[in-house]
Amino acid sequence: MSKKIAMLPGDGIGVEVTKAAKQVLEAISETYDINFEFSTYDIGGSAIDQHGTPLPKDTVKGCKGADAVLLGAVGGPKWDQNPSDLRPERGLLGIRKALDLYANLRPVKGFKQLVHASPLKEEIIQGSDLLIVRELTGGLYFGKPSERQDNGNAVIDTLSYTKEEMERIIDKAFQSAQIRNQHLTSVDKANVLESSKLWREIVEEKRKEYPDVTVDHVLVDAAAMKLITDPTDFDVIVTENMFGDILSDEASVLTGSLGMLPSASLAENGVGLYEPAHGSAPDIAGKGIANPIAMILSAAMMLRYSFALNDEANAIESAVESVINQNYHTADLNNENGQLVNTEEMTRLIIQAIKSVD
Repeated sequence: MSKKIAMLPGDGIGVEVTKAAKQVLEAISETYDINFEFSTYDIGGSAIDQHGTPLPKDTVKGCKGADAVLLGAVGGPKWDQNPSDLRPERGLLGIRKALDLYANLRPVKGFKQLVHASPLKEEIIQGSDLLIVRELTGGLYFGKPSERQDNGNAVIDTLSYTKEEMERIIDKAFQSAQIRNQHLTSVDKANVLESSKLWREIVEEKRKEYPDVTVDHVLVDAAAMKLITDPTDFDVIVTENMFGDILSDEASVLTGSLGMLPSASLAENGVGLYEPAHGSAPDIAGKGIANPIAMILSAAMMLRYSFALNDEANAIESAVESVINQNYHTADLNNENGQLVNTEEMTRLIIQAIKSVD
């Protein structure tokens, strides 16, 4: 088997964690006799510096020609004063749109050895295991017009969705719930927004097609509170783009660090993109102390969702859990009783754990 992987390191620690994921995949290649072909492309701030655009045409072409995409992170203070069309984040939004990556899947599962790293009480987060399914190509982030008006004295952003856009993400969430614990929580703001009213109507229509799934409707503000007061009540959460962006970052408190959260962005028929939930962390970039686990777990999701290599994905996830259970940790996890390691050392330990399996 041979698979083409487009690598988009991006900015900041994206470069470091992408390198770590590549090394882990090379270990999988050696252990399981699978050939991965890696090609690297620019995106975000590095692409602005090199090509004058956050998303060069060659990057889009390379991603469309690959079997899957691994993306590190984009952004940094260097580009904060750029006009909107020359912000690094435009590259991220652009590649999602170009590949029609409509569904973002973000699993949030706490490791027993890392409970201490969360600011929440152990009895609250113990046993948390949920999946956030976020719509990725519609809503406020893509609606037009989005501009300043009246000589800068007024602004407008547009929240726009079609029924079809809502239906496909809601279907994906129901399907995800079916293979987990058959419990779906739909998050909206139906007491205020017309888009949310339509969203809730579609969920009610769709639940007839998935009679084995229990459905709850929760307003986004209530969901935000419940996520940190009773997270074990959730199985699968489905919501629109901006709500999902905020809630999935909030969910990082359950694991103790954004450095532990992977994600998959999927198309209906096409290339999937896999990236860690964290940002570019420019304050620690180049210091070799970034946590590579979210990126490495994103690579595991790639093996599972894009290549159907479940045994290989399980090998990575088991290796990560084994290393964590041995009390190794990076600086973001703040484990006073464990052994502090840097990016390179954490990656090496995970590779060793993969290769130690018969």
